[in-house]
Amino acid sequence: MTTQKSTSLRSLIPFLIFILVFLGAGIYYNDFYALPSPIAIVVGIIAAFIIIKGTIKEKTSTFLEGCGDRNILTMCIIYILAGAFATVSKSIGSVDAIVNIGINNLSPQYYPAGIFFVASFLSIASGTSVGTIVALGPIAVGLSNAGGCDINVVGAALLGGAMFGDNLSIISDTTIAATQILGCDMRDKFRNNIGFALPAAIIAFFIYIYVGAGTNEVAHTATPVNLSSAVLVIPYLAVIVLAFFGLDVFFVLIIGIVLSGIFGFIYHDFSFLDFGKKVYEGFTSMTEIFLLSLLTGGLAAMVEKAGGIDNLLKLIRSKINGPKSALLGIGTFVGVTDAATANNTISIVITGKVSKKITEEYKIKPRVTASILDTFSCFVQGIIPYGAQILILTGYSKNTISYPDLLKNSFYLFLLLIAVFIYIYVGNIKEDKVDTDNLNIAKN
Repeated sequence: MTTQKSTSLRSLIPFLIFILVFLGAGIYYNDFYALPSPIAIVVGIIAAFIIIKGTIKEKTSTFLEGCGDRNILTMCIIYILAGAFATVSKSIGSVDAIVNIGINNLSPQYYPAGIFFVASFLSIASGTSVGTIVALGPIAVGLSNAGGCDINVVGAALLGGAMFGDNLSIISDTTIAATQILGCDMRDKFRNNIGFALPAAIIAFFIYIYVGAGTNEVAHTATPVNLSSAVLVIPYLAVIVLAFFGLDVFFVLIIGIVLSGIFGFIYHDFSFLDFGKKVYEGFTSMTEIFLLSLLTGGLAAMVEKAGGIDNLLKLIRSKINGPKSALLGIGTFVGVTDAATANNTISIVITGKVSKKITEEYKIKPRVTASILDTFSCFVQGIIPYGAQILILTGYSKNTISYPDLLKNSFYLFLLLIAVFIYIYVGNIKEDKVDTDNLNIAKN
């Protein structure tokens, strides 16, 4: 019995090696994104082949079965379609159109609230907090300088809006990972998530209006909205609306890609070759997360077969006494993993299998756990100073942003944390006798 337990514990070492390699490289190079994550996971996989007992043929078979898991492959295909949509829509000027419509007609006292709103919409539409900050970062810094606003407030508004949208978007890699691993519908996860994320966002929005009211009025010129520019927002709107009404995510993304392509043909003289190249560019933009998910699926299968997942589950279960503490345990688990890896998608993929087992054992709605995984990893990712979001933001500001001041003004992130705690304790988290999540799993 002791030997079996020690073997199970030993099988977790490959995951720890992956995290330590990733974390160690980040500390050594002072850049948590210097070492590509698929390389770090390959080191863990090599360790698994060495540490876990069995023949090479058996271990290879288990690894390939994990890579070929239906949920992993579904996740990977959605990733590349989401990348294609984001790339094509950006190339036709949809991002610029959103910025022009949302910001150019604001007076300085509304810059923080305006940035928060535009970042929220853009991040929901594009599915990326990093991409949102890259697109709006220079604009936020420029507005702060021109309007006399506190750059820490505007930066925090941008960060909060970007994380709000990323947490909710149906094409966000975190949403894709959480829903596929838990086996729930993206629309259900969105509806569940928005129940506590939206109130936090609304309160944060009005706080930014209040804070911005102290900004001195500066003369500004309103820029008229060009109709041909405004229609370029349609592909984003179509994706959000169709996904909300429950159309299969594959069709939603394909429709979004085609719509973006049509506007590219009309307004940017795209040729079919140009369109094809942009779609492929979008595919390749998701290479890292595609490979990471695929390889992590294989490693997780090896660790699970060796008993590592069950052993980790027992460790976490010893701290759990019901569904509420189960969700708190899952949230803490994914948050700590995110702090170690500085990547919310990686943290969800790593903790997903254990979270699913806990969800099934305590009869928690899968969409609830998916929301908890996404939200806690989102919160930690938004506050760690070495995360991509804050690093990019401070880089654009040429280090004029103060991390403590940025954190102090990140109202949305802390309101979100309060909201999710309230939801865990008062929300409807347990499965009903007939639950749509179970129906979706049965269909699959």
